[in-house]
Amino acid sequence: MPAANSDMRVVVAGAGGRMGRTLIHAIAASKGLTLAGAVDAPDSAVIGRDAGELAGLGANGIKIAGDPAPLLQVADGLIEFTTPAATLALAALTAAAGKVHIIGTTGHSAEEEAVIAKAASRAIIVKSGNMSLGVNLLAALVKRVAKALDEDYDIEIVEMHHNKKIDAPSGTALMLGRAAAEGRGVDLKARSVRGRDGVTGARRAGDIGFASLRGGTVVGEHTVIFAGPAERVELAHRAEDRMIFARGALHAALWARGQKPGLYTMADVLALKDI
Repeated sequence: MPAANSDMRVVVAGAGGRMGRTLIHAIAASKGLTLAGAVDAPDSAVIGRDAGELAGLGANGIKIAGDPAPLLQVADGLIEFTTPAATLALAALTAAAGKVHIIGTTGHSAEEEAVIAKAASRAIIVKSGNMSLGVNLLAALVKRVAKALDEDYDIEIVEMHHNKKIDAPSGTALMLGRAAAEGRGVDLKARSVRGRDGVTGARRAGDIGFASLRGGTVVGEHTVIFAGPAERVELAHRAEDRMIFARGALHAALWARGQKPGLYTMADVLALKDI
């Protein structure tokens, strides 16, 4: 067990991707953390490359590996923005090793979420649809506003991302939808409306609508609209750099280091549960 005041040693999974490289940058610039290893898919073209060079930092002596298991033996935790399938494989490893696991990956099915929750009986997992500190504060505000405004105020969530994003609505939009549903005391799955097209009929009171836009290099934009009689309240967040997600993930990792095994969210990390 490392001393509480020693640097937290973290492995970055998906090290060859945009967020992986950003995480490597963020760790190098942060106090209290050190890069213990970097991994990517076994068939990735970046296997064997120096993680620092790949991230544009210069050589750091850490070669990108295809197997995270040995790296976890000498690390305190793992951070990943990968794919849903990779998350499940990584969760099995962090659970077996009893390590911290920060999940920034989105797009998991209900069955996959259940597997992650089971892994949290042994791993310390922080999972969020968005690791940004600002977005998580926004979610808390959305919950509070939804609770304060009744069904006379229709809730619509609009999000836009770059043209490479593969899931929709975004994990962040769904997180904001869950916050709104919790504030209203309703089941999001039962009240969610997505991708309206054709003759849809009048909007049903109490529904929570989603609209997804894709294009260009947009990092991430989210707006939650409360449209009421003769007035509209809008809560918005615009991400300008992926570094905000990396910093949030590192913040979560440092917080998780002292926690018991369990499944946590950024609302736990930021003490926003009671807002």
